[in-house]
Amino acid sequence: MASREEAPKVNAGSMADIAFLLLIFFLVTTTIETDAGLNRMLPGKDSPPPSDVYQRNILPILLNGKDELMVDGEIIDLKDLKDITIAFLDNGGASSESENYCNYCQGNRDVKSSDNPDKAIVSLMSNRETTYGVYITVQNELVAAYNNLRNREAQRLYKIDFTAMEALYDKSETPKAKKDELKMKIRSIQKLYPMKLSEAERQ
Repeated sequence: MASREEAPKVNAGSMADIAFLLLIFFLVTTTIETDAGLNRMLPGKDSPPPSDVYQRNILPILLNGKDELMVDGEIIDLKDLKDITIAFLDNGGASSESENYCNYCQGNRDVKSSDNPDKAIVSLMSNRETTYGVYITVQNELVAAYNNLRNREAQRLYKIDFTAMEALYDKSETPKAKKDELKMKIRSIQKLYPMKLSEAERQ
C-alpha cells in the first residue's frame, strides 16, 4: 500500500508578523473623523416653563414639518428672520433706573420685548419632518444676527469686526501675545451679546 506524502506545512509565524505590521500601518495612517456639533444651550426635559414676567425675554421660533417659519406666533419669510432677531436682542427694554438697563443697545426699547442682551433667549423649536437644509439655514440666520451686533460693538470699541478678530485668533501664525490680546477682546464682545440659543424638537 502506497504511503501518503504529508502536505508541506506553512509557517504561520511569518503570516502573523505580516498581519501585525498591516494592523500597525492601518492604525498609524487612518484618520478617524469626529462629528462637529453646534454649541447650544438645550433645555432640560423637566424644565418648568418661564413665568409670564420673563416671557418678554424669550423669542419663540417654530419651524414646522412644512419648513414654514413662525416667530412670536406669526408666519414670516426666512429672509426676515435675522432682522427680527437683531431687533429682539438689541431692544434694551429695561428702564434706565433698572439694573438691567443696556446703555449700548440701539433698539426700540419696547417694554414688551427683551430687557437686555444678557436676558434675551432665542428659543428654536423644530419638527422631526423639518428639512435639514432649512434647519441649518435658520441656524445660520440666527448666528448672523449675533455676529451683526457683535461686529457693530467690536467696531465701536476696537475698530475691527468681531468675526475678523475670531479669524485672526484661529490662525496658527498669529503670535501668542496677539492671541492673548484678541482673546480678551473677543470675550468682552461676547459678554455684551452672549449667544443664548435654546433648541428643542417638537414631536
